[in-house]
Amino acid sequence: MGDGWLSGVTVVLPPPGTVASVDVRGGGPATHETDALDPSSLVPTVDAVVLTGGSAYGLASAGGAQRWCEEDGRGFAVPGGVVPIVPAAAIFDLGRGGEFTARPDAAMGYQAAAAAAAQQEGHDVERGNVGAGTGALVARGQFKGGVGTAAITLHGISAGGPVTVGAIAVVNALGFPVGLPTAAAAERRSTTMSPPAPLNTTLVVVATDADLDPAGCRRMASAAHAGIARALNPSHTLADGDTIFALATGATVLERGTSMAQQVGLITLHSAAADVVRLAILDGVSAAESVVTPAGTFPSYTQSAGDTA
Repeated sequence: MGDGWLSGVTVVLPPPGTVASVDVRGGGPATHETDALDPSSLVPTVDAVVLTGGSAYGLASAGGAQRWCEEDGRGFAVPGGVVPIVPAAAIFDLGRGGEFTARPDAAMGYQAAAAAAAQQEGHDVERGNVGAGTGALVARGQFKGGVGTAAITLHGISAGGPVTVGAIAVVNALGFPVGLPTAAAAERRSTTMSPPAPLNTTLVVVATDADLDPAGCRRMASAAHAGIARALNPSHTLADGDTIFALATGATVLERGTSMAQQVGLITLHSAAADVVRLAILDGVSAAESVVTPAGTFPSYTQSAGDTA
C-alpha cells in the first residue's frame, strides 16, 4: 500500500466441514455474521474467518473472502450454488497510517483469502506487523501490537492420538501485556493519560482438531477468553471489542468411554485453549516492530522495555 496506509486483513481458511462458534466479550465489537455461529443456528460449519483492520468499514473485506470461497466451491449448498459462511471481526486502526480512508475493502479480503489458500498445510504463520495486525496498538495506544500465534499438543484425552490446540491473535488492546518486560515509558504515561477513546480490540481464532459440535466450540471460545484476561490488563473493557472464534476440524475423537473421561478431556482442552490464547497474545506484542507514520511514532513494546532495562 502507499503512504497513509497502516491496516490489513488476515483470513483463516479451515478444512471443509470445520465446526465453529464465537464468543464476544468486549463492549465495542465490530463483527459480521457472528449470529450464524450460534449453536442453535442452521449451519454448524464455517468456510472462512476474516480478521480485519478498518473498524466497521473494514468488514467489507468479508465480502471479498466470501467471493473467493464461492469461486472455490466452499459454502452451504443451496439451489443454484453455495452460500459461504464467512464471519468477520475488525479492530480499530483508522487513521493510524495518516489517512482515515485507508482501510481494507472487498478486494483486500479476496486477496487475503487467495493468499491463505496458496499456503501449504502446516506453514509458518507470519507474525507481528502483518495482516490485520498491521495497524494494531497496545497499552492505550502507546506501543505497537500485532499478530501472534501459539500451539499446544495434548496427550491422554483421545484414543486416536494427540490433540492439537492452536491460536492466532490480533492484539490491538487498551490493556498492557502481562508477563513481558515493562517499558518504562508505559509506566510513566499510564498514570497521566486522559481517559482512552474506544479504539481497541483483541481478535482471536482458537482451533483444534478435536471433534466438537457447535455447542462444544462455543464453550471452548468462552473458556479461551480467560487467556485474554491473563495476557492483558485490563481486558474485556467497554472500550475493547474482544472476540474469540473457536474452530474444530473433528479429525481426532475425544475420549468418551465414561462421563468422567469426557469431562476430564473437555476441561483439559478448555484449559489449553486459554493457555494458547495467552501465549498468542504475548507473541503478537513481542513480534510487533516499531513504525513511524504521519499519524505518529509507535514503538515496539519489548524493544522499548529492553532499551530502558
